[in-house]
Amino acid sequence: MVYEICKRIIDNISGVIVGKESSIELLLTGLIAEGHVLIEDIPGLGKTLLAKSLARSIGATFKRVQFTPDLLPSDITGFNIYNQHSGRFIFQPGPVMTNVLLADEINRTIPRTQSSLLESMEERQVTVDGKTYPLPHPFFVIATQNPIELEGTFPLPEAQLDRFLMRINLGYPDKNEEITILERFQNKDPLKELTPTATPEDIVNLQWIRRTILVSRPVMEYITSIVAATRSKDTLRLGVSPRGSLGLMRAGQAYALLRERDYVLPDDIKRLAIPVLAHRLLLKDEERLKNKTQGQIIEEILEDTPVPALPT
Repeated sequence: MVYEICKRIIDNISGVIVGKESSIELLLTGLIAEGHVLIEDIPGLGKTLLAKSLARSIGATFKRVQFTPDLLPSDITGFNIYNQHSGRFIFQPGPVMTNVLLADEINRTIPRTQSSLLESMEERQVTVDGKTYPLPHPFFVIATQNPIELEGTFPLPEAQLDRFLMRINLGYPDKNEEITILERFQNKDPLKELTPTATPEDIVNLQWIRRTILVSRPVMEYITSIVAATRSKDTLRLGVSPRGSLGLMRAGQAYALLRERDYVLPDDIKRLAIPVLAHRLLLKDEERLKNKTQGQIIEEILEDTPVPALPT
């Protein structure tokens, strides 16, 4: 039953998004793991469409915020306004009061506004004028940014990047996939025809079930060995924190659930290591000049870290 819900959601989104099943799986993994996802790619590849398709597929409320330099924290969290008739201040909820929040081009707004998302992402609540308001369940932030264009952008600080469970890329479609996109969107908009195949309550249930997925001691040791290697790597200025270890474990549990298993395999950890860990690394300047990427560092660590053999 659990696997059927996940499969329905993936198949439903695939009816709109062509050829990106792996990215869809990672996005759903992030949602079930109770994390948030940063999609980093050039414009026009379907990042917004993917977020909307996910929200519609799970019957969730959806809000989109276009991040710009003049955006204020209150434009996201909400604010209090004075009601003359009642003589009281009334809270006007911001777009963060939703199930799925798309923070579009998050690196185009100032750091103060970027940081206004920290409390909601970590604590699932917002505080306005000293009063705290809980966010709906589930609550899932999908942020996007363009890694190519630098003019007028404010790179996310490491503390904010660390709040994202995963960073994923969509990439260009191949020729056949692009032809399918043209055919699919020629006479209609598949997004408008999308109907829910699950409910927000189903997602909350999946998140609870995810916590019961077994992570054996050898798999935990494998996770910590990978993370420890990032802290001693001489090409890095900053390694992965314990938040990254927890994120990798939780993502592994969610990925195992998608694979219809009640236990995590080392292969799950290998599959998720780059999306979960790479954006948490800070390369030394000389490595960046050599065009070394964070993903390549994780690949080197995976090659050097022995894979545990699980008892049968």
